[in-house]
Amino acid sequence: MPPPKDVVKIAIQMVGAIPQLIELHQTKPLASVLKDVCDAWSLPNAERYALQYVDGRQTYITESNRREIKNGSILRLTTSPDQEAERLYSGIQSNNSDVKTDSLKKLASLSQDVTFAQEFINRNGLKQIFYIVEEGNATGEMLAHTLKAFMELMEHDFVSWETLSAAFIKKIVSYVNMNAVDASVQQLSLSILENMVPTSRLLFELVKKEVTLDRLLTHLQVTNAQLQLKAMALLIALLLAATDVERRDMMGYLREKNIRQFIHKNIIHSSEPLGDEMAHYLYVLQSVSLNLCERRMRSSMDPYSQEQRELLQSLRQTAFESESEVPASNFSTERRRSLCAKEFRKLGFTNNSNPAEDLRRAPPGLLALDNMVYFSRHNPSAYSRFVLENSSREDKHECPFARSSIQLTLILCEILHIGEPCSETAQAFYPMFFGQDHFFEELFCICIQLVNKTWKEMRATQEDFDKVLQVVREQITRTLSLKPTSLELFKIRVNALNYSEILKLRQTERLHQEETLAVPVLELRERLKPELLELIRQQRLLHLCEGTLFRKISSRRRQDKLWYCRLSPNHKVLHYGDVEEGVHSAPIESLLEKIPVADMKMLLVGKECPHTKEKSSGKQNKDVLELAFSLVYDVEEYCLNFVAPTRYEFCLWTDGLNVLLGKEMTSERTQTDLDVLLSMELKLRLLDLENISIPDTPPPVPKPPSNLNFCYDFSHAEQ
Repeated sequence: MPPPKDVVKIAIQMVGAIPQLIELHQTKPLASVLKDVCDAWSLPNAERYALQYVDGRQTYITESNRREIKNGSILRLTTSPDQEAERLYSGIQSNNSDVKTDSLKKLASLSQDVTFAQEFINRNGLKQIFYIVEEGNATGEMLAHTLKAFMELMEHDFVSWETLSAAFIKKIVSYVNMNAVDASVQQLSLSILENMVPTSRLLFELVKKEVTLDRLLTHLQVTNAQLQLKAMALLIALLLAATDVERRDMMGYLREKNIRQFIHKNIIHSSEPLGDEMAHYLYVLQSVSLNLCERRMRSSMDPYSQEQRELLQSLRQTAFESESEVPASNFSTERRRSLCAKEFRKLGFTNNSNPAEDLRRAPPGLLALDNMVYFSRHNPSAYSRFVLENSSREDKHECPFARSSIQLTLILCEILHIGEPCSETAQAFYPMFFGQDHFFEELFCICIQLVNKTWKEMRATQEDFDKVLQVVREQITRTLSLKPTSLELFKIRVNALNYSEILKLRQTERLHQEETLAVPVLELRERLKPELLELIRQQRLLHLCEGTLFRKISSRRRQDKLWYCRLSPNHKVLHYGDVEEGVHSAPIESLLEKIPVADMKMLLVGKECPHTKEKSSGKQNKDVLELAFSLVYDVEEYCLNFVAPTRYEFCLWTDGLNVLLGKEMTSERTQTDLDVLLSMELKLRLLDLENISIPDTPPPVPKPPSNLNFCYDFSHAEQ
């Protein structure tokens, strides 16, 4: 007979004693359970003891988390959190450096537990940590343990970062600014400042003033990958917390210091593989840099602005005045106005008498004007060739430079997500972005010439304008998906993907679609679906067995603990547990937490997940909502919360968990994989029918003959 649901069978260990095997009644007060355990070992003062997990993070058992204890759990009888906090509080004040170091090391480990952290903070333990740091006598290992303990204690949000003293902050800053400091101390100091920056404007200003960008750039140039990562994390935190004006100034200074070229050479193309965390920071740096264009993108042209009018006139002058034999200033006002209007029409403005009207639409606003001026100044020969070549064509066949530039700028803004908030988890950056100053403008210069090339290949007229720009968008997105490492490589590939290539790709896709829409083929698809869906199910379960590295995302900061989760080979138990930074695959034996598949109840995704409800809503968390899912398990309906590293992992894990729950796979990836497999299978089966049209309906069966007397009689033939 199975035990009641409120009773779990567990083992309890104690150093130097024979373990006890007991049945823990969850309705019985924890104090009574401890009294019984202590009595069995003849230990007095049961209130001085507590139960703690042997494995994993060694969390203390409390009334609030006792329901998480599973059958077969191994616990340890240990000193209670309040007694341990008192002992370590005394230990870190010891005059014996060995005792002090050991106490700080133990403190750094135990501070991960929320119960212990509360007890230690209640004893004013943080004040003692502040004193150790401010005093300045601690160095090396002792200081590293002190800072680690401080980080873990602050992680629980019992104390506000704004309560930190100026002396403590200055000391942390000094560890970052000094050269002769242990690398582990500098890493922890950078992490502390990174956590400090988003919490208040005052702390942001203090850190920005004390830790210069030059100092962070120095840390980025070291060979220690972890120190490099922490420096980049602080730089990104400062950029995200800054106002628009401050961010613009900071990015301008970083541009002067050639940070892009350094990142391109020493981080992206270093011998070490790029980690997920660094990839995210590079994505954010790219996004912040591109979003500097947003202000111009959302600003309409002001026809009364002298500066903007001069920029507009410079486009006309660069293209036409150099070839004019008679200066325009020699003409009358009316003649000059007529000549300007004609030249603006040749430039491709739709409103040639008042070209500023074309730039009133925002987006792309003034950003389109900036791009046109940049192209005319940095590629004058290509600019003149574009304009003069088209002004010599028939009116209906000319490619309008200005109109194309305005629409192309809008397309590039959409493709590069300019004006959108940074994602909290994305890692997709373009390596070529870091290899080129004025990336957006240089990309425009390549693409506007592509517009002219495609226009000629399509033999387009003014009516085909939208079609041409649609083809150009496709050329750009298809090329960017190949992740070219430099703009030069992008230029080669995008020009190779000419209009005829686009037509071939479209034709192939269209033929494939038409082929698969015939009624007999659709019937065959339906017959093949169950077999292929089973194949996808097996692949999903295999992926769960291989496991995935997940990152816990707290409400305060992105960087947090790593944990690994994988399914047992027999598909009966889900194993998970915390892992250290740098671990890419954890063996199943090292994952100490378990959830039997039989206990799994349901899967929650997006807004339904408890860990997304805790976070503040807003655009910033949209990407987290798209990657979040929770597994509800056990009678008490506990939740194991996930935030997938990518949408791909989200699809595979939600599908796999749905398979284990006996439900349908619902992710978009399932449909994509099914379409690919069906396409391959159908092509193989229809190989013999190539170039044979498949009728929509089967041919009719002929009527039976009027008589069946047409059988040949062999016996008569032999005679």
